[in-house]
Amino acid sequence: MKKAKVYFIREITPENVVKVYKTLNKELPGKVAVKVHSGEAGNQNYLHPEFMKDIIDYVKGTVVECNTAYDGARDTTEKHLKLLEDHEWSKYYTVDLLDAKEDMVLEIPKGKVIKKNYVGKNLENYDSMLVLSHFKGHPMGGYGGALKQLSIGIASSKGKRFIHCAGKENGSYEEMFQTDQIQFLEAMADAASSVVDYFKDNILYINVMCNMSVDCDCCNVAEDPCMQDIGILASTDPVAIDQACIDLVINSDDPGKEHLLERINSRQGTHTIDAAANLGVGTKEYELIEI
Repeated sequence: MKKAKVYFIREITPENVVKVYKTLNKELPGKVAVKVHSGEAGNQNYLHPEFMKDIIDYVKGTVVECNTAYDGARDTTEKHLKLLEDHEWSKYYTVDLLDAKEDMVLEIPKGKVIKKNYVGKNLENYDSMLVLSHFKGHPMGGYGGALKQLSIGIASSKGKRFIHCAGKENGSYEEMFQTDQIQFLEAMADAASSVVDYFKDNILYINVMCNMSVDCDCCNVAEDPCMQDIGILASTDPVAIDQACIDLVINSDDPGKEHLLERINSRQGTHTIDAAANLGVGTKEYELIEI
């Protein structure tokens, strides 16, 4: 597989999100789903809807999300819709909770840990997808980026539990936090592959490296960011864009990177990237092109 192109711009502004997207030189066809993270109630680090407005308007997209599998403000459709209103997503955009009513199954014949992925049935209403990811740490996955958005992010509530339990049907809430770590990370890669296969070439990725806490936007009480902002990246390859973000952290001269890298490495977070590359989701070999 030849090197993927990852475009990079240092100044983080709404206008530059659109600028880096345009460098991909690819139009998303038909009805466009824009996957965002709605941000757990109480979280201070998530990317707010007004920051996303220029790019979502540019692609004429519908904001999509899915319910969570853990207690909080987003674990039921009713509560999640209220959160989307409170965080002003529904003020600016048409918002679709993909699993509001029912699930559908994406098969993963080559999956290493799971052979199917439960996603919201409303996914079938879209022709293409823009994955807008906030790159940061994560308490379980080590880091959150494009691959996490593709897997846990797009999985339904049932699908999230299925991934966390490494393919065990009807796994308990407690079992989600007891799964072998490598199996969990590989299940995420499997799930990500199913969404990529579903949209084929009609899916693009933007990672925003700001507000980089060791904690995810799913945490209602999250640590404050430990690093200075780095920039915005865009690619047609989810493996390459996540690898590029990891490398930018490693190569940074910001001393706060050690705290973030400890979180990533202690959870073996980059194994998700390795597993996704092995599945053919993308390549770890990339060319970083600064614009």
